[in-house]
Amino acid sequence: MALSRDQMAMRVARELQDGYYVNLGIGIPTLVANYVPDGMAVMLQSENGLLGMGAFPTTQAVDADMINAGKQTVTAIDGSSIFSSAESFAMIRGGHVDLTVLGAFEVDVQGNIASWMIPGKLVKGMGGAMDLVAGANNIIVTMTHASKNGESKLLTQCQLPLTGQGCIKQVLTDLAWLTIEDGAFILRERAPGVSVDEIKAKTQGHLIIPEQVSEMTF
Repeated sequence: MALSRDQMAMRVARELQDGYYVNLGIGIPTLVANYVPDGMAVMLQSENGLLGMGAFPTTQAVDADMINAGKQTVTAIDGSSIFSSAESFAMIRGGHVDLTVLGAFEVDVQGNIASWMIPGKLVKGMGGAMDLVAGANNIIVTMTHASKNGESKLLTQCQLPLTGQGCIKQVLTDLAWLTIEDGAFILRERAPGVSVDEIKAKTQGHLIIPEQVSEMTF
């Protein structure tokens, strides 16, 4: 079965390291805040000006003034700070973010990403994605493997306007964990119960399948 949104966030959280500064984009990436390993010191950044974002609040703890970039209510951990968008983007553009987790519409075998516009459709806007992909060396994209129509989002070449070029090396979909190397997707892990054949059928770009592909555990 395909991974749920929470399972995807749990898998991404395994890539966190002690001392990391991590930017979480809107959508699935925001859920990573709920799964930071116990005892790990990680500072989560939201581009609207919050460093030290915590897990989502309980109903009793909701503060309508404390929101992330996706306008969801959040909490703040001890040692957090709140500042302007100008300072937030100075941190991003200055290369001070260790890991960025983003959503996307398409990713291709050259590491290009399209995440900000679908011609003819209303999209909220590009947000800070262009700055994030330009300022980060370590980016994880989270997305569904295919569209609602069954069309692959892992392509030979992105068809939508690009957010960034040659910047993506890791992709987590609801079916698989993949890396991008030398013009190909490399299948590293598969979701529980998802076959390699299904992943292959739903990947339009060149896919390399190692002899051993481990199944994710939760």
